[in-house]
Amino acid sequence: MMIDKDILRYDKMVENALRGVVKQSVEEVIEHGLPGEHHFYITFLTDYNGVKIPDYLRDRYPGEMTIVLQYQFSDLFVDDTKMGVTLSFNNVPEKLVIPLAAISIFADPSVNFALQFQPLGEAIDEADLAALVDDEEGGPDDDGSGGGKGGGTGEVVSLDKFRKK
Repeated sequence: MMIDKDILRYDKMVENALRGVVKQSVEEVIEHGLPGEHHFYITFLTDYNGVKIPDYLRDRYPGEMTIVLQYQFSDLFVDDTKMGVTLSFNNVPEKLVIPLAAISIFADPSVNFALQFQPLGEAIDEADLAALVDDEEGGPDDDGSGGGKGGGTGEVVSLDKFRKK
């Protein structure tokens, strides 16, 4: 599909704004911790350029992986284009770095909140993500993991997908 350069790209603007919600949520947790029963399920594309995870996790979760930020995590950070966290996998701490553009689902089941992003490929780039900061005040400065496949292409995500049955 060819896109006219004279058309405002509202789809990219909305995508950037929603990824800003993810970034701001992580910033809040860094500054204040997770309040109450809040916790995050973050599904990301493991083969996206810039994703840094151990090879054994990439082998175990080809395509997509879901992590849980709830009780045991450390070294949480976020900047204009990526987030990172250390989680324990089989009692081995592993540092993960995830470009914000690689995130396909962000959910906080404690408040029935979820965002699902379209697969991005080349639809959004780091310059677009850096634009998130231009409109914001301030700036960025044993089993916490979950695995699983998520996905879809634009349908509404039920939070039941993230709950253990």
